[in-house]
Amino acid sequence: MVDNSELPGFYKLPMSERVAELRRIAGLTEEEAKTIAQTGGLPGDVADRMIENVVGGITLPLGIATNFRINGKDYLVPMALEEPSVVAGASKAAKIAREKGGFTVTNTGPVMIGQIQIINLPAPDKAKAGLMAKKAEILKKANDQDPMLVSLGGGAKDLNVKVLSSLKGPMVIAELIVNTGDAMGANAVNTMAEAVSPMVEEITGGEALLKIISNLADRRLVRATAVFEKEAVGGEGVVDGVVNAYAFADADPYRCATHNKGIMNGVVAVGLACGQDIRALEAGAHSYASRTGMYKPLTTWEKDKDGNLVGRLEMPMAVGLVGGAARTHPTARASIKVLGVKTAIELAEVMGAVGLAQNFAALRALASEGIQRGHMKLHSRNVAVSAGATGELIDLVAQRMVDERKVRFDRAKELVQELSKGKNDA
Repeated sequence: MVDNSELPGFYKLPMSERVAELRRIAGLTEEEAKTIAQTGGLPGDVADRMIENVVGGITLPLGIATNFRINGKDYLVPMALEEPSVVAGASKAAKIAREKGGFTVTNTGPVMIGQIQIINLPAPDKAKAGLMAKKAEILKKANDQDPMLVSLGGGAKDLNVKVLSSLKGPMVIAELIVNTGDAMGANAVNTMAEAVSPMVEEITGGEALLKIISNLADRRLVRATAVFEKEAVGGEGVVDGVVNAYAFADADPYRCATHNKGIMNGVVAVGLACGQDIRALEAGAHSYASRTGMYKPLTTWEKDKDGNLVGRLEMPMAVGLVGGAARTHPTARASIKVLGVKTAIELAEVMGAVGLAQNFAALRALASEGIQRGHMKLHSRNVAVSAGATGELIDLVAQRMVDERKVRFDRAKELVQELSKGKNDA
């Protein structure tokens, strides 16, 4: 805690001076300040233009998931995250799925919704009818904002209007249905919504308050399917275990939250690597999972007539290759090049396949050896490092903790001291 968090003019300072000021106020050591100031593969001047009050960067490990075959094409998939076993789990799942042809993924296109909230209306139903009567003019006004998008086949394609009952009384919501092409679409959709608002007010006689994209991208779905051969999964007992684990998630929101988190482990990791808006991805996924009024799994699992395991995923996937960090962050650009996708739709399909693979990996582990065995083996190295292990001592401490089944910070500290002393005595 600092004595005073008011820093007048902090935003005006060059990044180096912000770091110096932060070091003084927060009592950072020179080494801590240098660590914070590092931006990795992101040039400092670029970082300073991406967000406000930049003092540095934070780097996550970037791994490559292997073995993925999606719609008949092979992919190396970049994944950025801090959690052990995710990249390994996805790679193993993809390897098993290859035996039955890999992943098949379809999509509903890059369609987003822009919402305009109209309040203070004396006759909401009349306002709705008036807007629908002027639909063509409203869509033209929206499309005038982005002629390039329209020329590429995108743009505002339809208008939906609904009357809501709310805590503040009735309100009308006009929704622009926009094909965003290879962009995630937030900027384009928000610009269109703001541009048509004066026209909406004139037509309805109300006040247009919010003009904003919806992250419940239920018109921008991916649907992924894969078959996992029963023997490769671990036998029919493991197949049954996975199906029963899915049934648990379907029946109980407490379990379902962790079930869907496992899916997002894969989706978000690819999203981070490729410069996507992961908050929008999370919001869309979890709101879609709740669309029936109950929080439900984004995947389904069943056993086919041959005893093999069949998994299916359906979820929103609002991603883009145009604009945002996908274009400005050099590591994101390089990751997209490694992945080799050419369109936002292709990126969405890959991310859907990875989400299904990651869910399979977690459920298979839970239904067979338990989630902790493989996870803690990988996590043990992180614990060893945090306890002060370096060099070859990292693996020695990690292995001892795994063998003892005591992957804990306190035990790692003891082992670092014990093994370091033994090494020095030798």
